[in-house]
Amino acid sequence: MIQENTFGIVVLLLGTAFLPIIAVTVTAFAKIAIVVFLVRNALGVQQLPPNIILYGLSIILAAYIAAPVVGDAYAAVDQRGFIFNSFDDWRQAGQAAAGPLTAFLTKHADPEQLAFFQNSAVSIWGQKYAAAASASSLQILVPSFLLSEMKRAFEIGFLLYLPFVAIDLIVTTVLVALGMMMVPPNTVSIPFKLMLFILLDGWTKVVHGLILSYA
Repeated sequence: MIQENTFGIVVLLLGTAFLPIIAVTVTAFAKIAIVVFLVRNALGVQQLPPNIILYGLSIILAAYIAAPVVGDAYAAVDQRGFIFNSFDDWRQAGQAAAGPLTAFLTKHADPEQLAFFQNSAVSIWGQKYAAAASASSLQILVPSFLLSEMKRAFEIGFLLYLPFVAIDLIVTTVLVALGMMMVPPNTVSIPFKLMLFILLDGWTKVVHGLILSYA
């Protein structure tokens, strides 16, 4: 049985090797990871929560958001009854699974980014290959989606940063007014920022907002 499906095993191993790149580029992982790391930096606690916790949170939330897409892709492939003994089987299965993914990427990709990558394909790829690329092609959708996610993540991060910057400015002004220039502002501002974050239930609101942005 193993000998009969050697090609399928090779394709599966290659797919596993590229799985981290796929997970980062076509899911909500990039946006979530950027936002939670910006929140940590805004709080001023550089090592808490640890990187592994923030990455784990990003992976879990990205998997939660992608669950319907994965389910629809699996159903589309399962209905075809592929044997996966040939390259053609894998190609057709990939095309079937790409449908739900394409819909997800199209919904959350910025139209301006889609237009840019589609128009620039003529000068980058040449007329021959650009003619086959459309706004629904993965080679156009993936970079458009990733760039759109990064843009939105920094927009969210900027808005989350503002209250903490205000606290830093207030604390610095008060310390200067009291003649305590030698006291590091972070020593005083971090407890106030943590108190504000706790009172507002910050992590819950950040996570809920990120999830609902894909509704």
